[in-house]
Amino acid sequence: MKAKDIQQMSKHEIEEKIIELKQELAKERATIASGTKSEHPGKIKNLRKDIARLFTILKTKKEKN
Repeated sequence: MKAKDIQQMSKHEIEEKIIELKQELAKERATIASGTKSEHPGKIKNLRKDIARLFTILKTKKEKN
């Protein structure tokens, strides 16, 4: 997910996306914890980065208003 795409989203959309990505991250971690091999090894890293990017942009949007 690109920063430009996130900046065009509203605050509510960003918050919804954060929830969605956190659920997906939990699901990925659960599959790894159960002992199965992940189809996409770098997916957890990418999810964590996307969540951090969303939080950063959401914070800047809240500071502006």
